[in-house]
Amino acid sequence: MAGSTFGNRISITTWGESHGAALGVVIDGFPAGLKLCEEDIQVYLDRRKPGQSKFTTARAEGDKVEILSGVFEGHTTGTPISLMVRNLDQHSKDYGDIATTFRPGHADYGFYEKFGRRDYRGGGRSSGRETIGRVAAGAICAKLLRELGVEVFAYTKSIGDIRVSEFELGERDLNPLAMPDSLAAKEAQEYLEACMLNKDSAGGVIECVITGVPAGIGEPVFDKLDAKIAQALVSIGAVKGVEIGDGFEASKSVGSINNDAFEMVDGRIVKTTNHSGGILGGISDGDDIIVRAAIKPTPSISQVQHTVNENGENVDIEIHGRHDPVVVPRAVVVVEAMCAITICDAMLSHMTDRVDYIKEFYKN
Repeated sequence: MAGSTFGNRISITTWGESHGAALGVVIDGFPAGLKLCEEDIQVYLDRRKPGQSKFTTARAEGDKVEILSGVFEGHTTGTPISLMVRNLDQHSKDYGDIATTFRPGHADYGFYEKFGRRDYRGGGRSSGRETIGRVAAGAICAKLLRELGVEVFAYTKSIGDIRVSEFELGERDLNPLAMPDSLAAKEAQEYLEACMLNKDSAGGVIECVITGVPAGIGEPVFDKLDAKIAQALVSIGAVKGVEIGDGFEASKSVGSINNDAFEMVDGRIVKTTNHSGGILGGISDGDDIIVRAAIKPTPSISQVQHTVNENGENVDIEIHGRHDPVVVPRAVVVVEAMCAITICDAMLSHMTDRVDYIKEFYKN
């Protein structure tokens, strides 16, 4: 199976399945000398682990990370960093009655056609638990970025049609939906409770704001910074769309409004607006990078649905087991992690973009 590796200067390779013994990630190309311990990673994993509210799966996983390599005496060594999280609460029997049935909205059919076989237990490699490795790697990249003055902050922008209107930074972690707006969070919880009563699920939008990225990061053609961010986010199983800056709203605008004017302020070139979302021509322009990801409703619902089995028979399916009525709150940290990995990779690559940068590094 190809396609489990992402990144250039820093690359991550995730491995493992939902009902296997463990999941993890190998991070290659990460520089030596960053102070790092398991708690730096665990705080991120705790934000995505299951069982934290009635709006998440009841699967009881502690998701405790183990550092297997690449860290010695509390610092990264420059060698591959290998991280692992053991699966402890698999209920594989919950999937026995659908072993040969293609679940609507899932990757079952695609896997079956591609490989001729599939791991039906929780989706195997296509499970949301695959994101454990992404989050662990993102935690490390985010720590390095903070030392470079870059902050990555994601939150739930909307659930269904309920949107955040009053943004209060400190409120994101005060409710189970990761919405920095207490009134919107209350309304969204009521909406989700109604979905659950109807044996249904919901989707939403996650917004990520990246501050402190200097101008000049990214490539101008196929490896545009916004293209790499989009690739990083669309690779998350639940993501169905990505916007940068004004995104699709820009199609309704006019050039005289959409163009961000430049001006000099305290000896620096700045923009008076940020319709571009911090990226122009695939390269960062020094403003905040604004990204949004559209998250589809959880495909595992308890309603009876029509489908087909591996014998080509029309059948009805009723999915049992432990599933999230909405994955948006737990996906917030996944979006944050993938943005951190992408920006970290691009910033390290930028160090060799210019001869004067190389001369400055080697002048001593």
